[in-house]
Amino acid sequence: MQMENILQQLNEIFIDVLDNKNIVLTSQTSAEDIEEWDSLNHIHLVVAVENHFNISFTSSEMQAWKTVGDLCENIQSKLKA
Repeated sequence: MQMENILQQLNEIFIDVLDNKNIVLTSQTSAEDIEEWDSLNHIHLVVAVENHFNISFTSSEMQAWKTVGDLCENIQSKLKA
């Protein structure tokens, strides 16, 4: 799956989970850029992403994410496997 497609799907998930229609993700977006993206909502986002793409993340994978781009790359690698 193309990174652009993953990013678009993630944007829809973030809008839904964080209940903010103004969210526009880029590969450089981080939790610091989105007010609603706190530690509790991070868990909700991870669960929603795992369910949407039918994948699972390890705790070490999640800790390595610094930006949405990191998350996209992780998703893409899991979908290729």
